[in-house]
Amino acid sequence: MGLSPTFADILAQLVALRDLRQEQAEFCLEELLAGRLDPAQIGALLALLQAKGVTTAELVGGAIAMRRHVTPVPLSAEMAARAIDTCGTGGAPKLFNVSTAAALVAAGAGAKVVKHGNRSRTGRGSAEILQALGVHVEASPAVQARCVEEAGVCFCFAIHHHPAAKHAAGPRRALGLPTIFNLLGPLTNPGGARRQLLGVAKRNQVDLIAHALAKLGCERAMVAHSLDGFDELSTTSTNTIAHVRGNQVVLETLDAATLGIARAKASELQSDTLEHASATIREILDGVVGPKLDMVVLNAAAALVVAGVAGSMADGLVKARASVMSGAAKRTLEQLVMISNAG
Repeated sequence: MGLSPTFADILAQLVALRDLRQEQAEFCLEELLAGRLDPAQIGALLALLQAKGVTTAELVGGAIAMRRHVTPVPLSAEMAARAIDTCGTGGAPKLFNVSTAAALVAAGAGAKVVKHGNRSRTGRGSAEILQALGVHVEASPAVQARCVEEAGVCFCFAIHHHPAAKHAAGPRRALGLPTIFNLLGPLTNPGGARRQLLGVAKRNQVDLIAHALAKLGCERAMVAHSLDGFDELSTTSTNTIAHVRGNQVVLETLDAATLGIARAKASELQSDTLEHASATIREILDGVVGPKLDMVVLNAAAALVVAGVAGSMADGLVKARASVMSGAAKRTLEQLVMISNAG
């Protein structure tokens, strides 16, 4: 397959380290997702974007193209309006999958969570964790919608909701480095969630992702990065948060200690195997008190704020802890397991 002049011009622009306009990025991703680029072209596009540094305009254009190709979850209008996501970019030191545990706790407190996720290079991604907890992670979109309606949460396995992304799978593996797709995943929720708690692995991605969300029509979001390097709100250090409200982005620094949460050590939050990570989440849902529970309720509190269930982080913490201690979060997981497997 030969290069079209338009695509050739865009590659030449990237070789010169010049940013793409939003419509150029949308065109490139559309060509890729439609299967009109060969592996060499895809590898060149992804590597050049990464070498140059992805911009907000490029993310917005790419997300618009990806959203056209997504296999949606058929939510009711009410559920779609309430839907939130806790999917992050990954690429940070791996703990026990805090965002997945926080999704269950937030759902137990009344949020409607369309949890987008995938497998992880560590073997402890949201797909592996939820499968280990008994969830049928390959449930159909119709069953996922029922899970949201009845359990308050569903899991959307990215590989099934973004089938067109298969064209980039080989080049991404061959490159062996993060690409724009790592940033696009959280921007393309299959339930069309317009409310998000989104963790990022690098400080400069906070502003990048937040402004992309604002341009993509996000209603309410928090984009978070821990100064210890985690892609979530952390109890181990201060956190940088970008609050997105419509087209407005406001930065904040948050230390969990100001909310009455004890400072933890990263070593207290580690889970080195899938078995340990899934057992950790079960312990958290059983209400075992400690640093891991604190980390989860902090992130669940933020999810409840973006969902509109809590009016502040302090209120969110109260509701998140009540979700765990009352058994509501554990019952949420039990319902998710039952409904996802019944379909």
